[in-house]
Amino acid sequence: MRPPAPEHFTSRLRSPAVAARVGTWLGIAFGLCFLTGVYSHVAQLPDPWIALPTRPSWFYRVTQGLHVTAGVASVPLLLVKLWSVYPHLFTRPPRARRDLLLHGLERASIGVLVAAAVFQLVTGIANSAQWYPWAFSFRATHYAIGWVAIGALVIHIAVKLPTIQQALTSDIDDAALDRPAMSASGGLSRRGLVRTTWVAAGLAVLATAGSTVPALRRVSVLGVRSGDGPQGVPVNKSARAAGVLESAVSPDFRLVVAHGDLSVSLTSADLAEMPQTTADLPIACVEGWSASATWTGVRVRALLDLVGAPVGVPVTVTSLQEHGPYRATILPGNFAADDLTLLALRLDGEPLDIDHGFPCRLIAPNRPGVLQTKWVTRLEVSA
Repeated sequence: MRPPAPEHFTSRLRSPAVAARVGTWLGIAFGLCFLTGVYSHVAQLPDPWIALPTRPSWFYRVTQGLHVTAGVASVPLLLVKLWSVYPHLFTRPPRARRDLLLHGLERASIGVLVAAAVFQLVTGIANSAQWYPWAFSFRATHYAIGWVAIGALVIHIAVKLPTIQQALTSDIDDAALDRPAMSASGGLSRRGLVRTTWVAAGLAVLATAGSTVPALRRVSVLGVRSGDGPQGVPVNKSARAAGVLESAVSPDFRLVVAHGDLSVSLTSADLAEMPQTTADLPIACVEGWSASATWTGVRVRALLDLVGAPVGVPVTVTSLQEHGPYRATILPGNFAADDLTLLALRLDGEPLDIDHGFPCRLIAPNRPGVLQTKWVTRLEVSA
């Protein structure tokens, strides 16, 4: 059986005019995903190559909300984009050497771009649902393939730029760029298809944005963990999963603050007797969900002062949990010095639920949720 030829596809909807318009919004969505993804990756590095700010406290929440909603919006945009350009897959290569080189470059960039885009969207959505049917590191792989996708996108745009410019500056019904075989009109116009695609992308965003925007939670039927959880805040890892059900409530619990040869050991009662600070701070996850809450606890800087730690040095924060990549995290110096960075003891006026890190947890402004260490048992100045 022979593969179909381009002339077998007669719909006028499969046009450069549609592909360029849908592709523009797809490129914007992919650009947002890339930039916010790079920011999240840098924010999670133990020693980031650029000092990230602590304010505004909600910035990480916004970037990851944009990351996930832009990714979800990309799904209908990508499907329509691929459908509109599908006939070009069967175009015969030109014979002229220069044209053949450009044709090959375009095909290669498209192949890499499509494969990378599908991989990013599928694994990203699976990550939002906390479903990991693979053995590789999601964060490292997602970050690496993101660079591959954006590189292939830049090459594709460069190769197709003349066609894109002509398509976008002409009326959507202009047939100048159409293939000769495109004659079937059907019941849907090109404008109708583009508008339908935008509506589908908008509905996809509306169905998921409630994970970040509380006002949309009632209509965001696909929003993950939006407002669910003890004390109204979602939980990714429970105390049972972390193996701290006994150690977190043990009367032998101590928080150790160390700097060189100096260290202090504090009980839960000692922490409760120290000056308390209350702050409204969001907690935001790389999976897209976030929640605002009122946290009360001891400023980390006040704890470091007990051992004479200098201001602006990084701090290693260690959890009671016995295993996991985030058992110990690095708190950068500017975060440790910020007055809003707390070792929280209470959430919304009540003692922390054990799943939220009882007896104490880290909460800092503009910081990924996976680095807001729970069940903290040790603060150690790294320098």
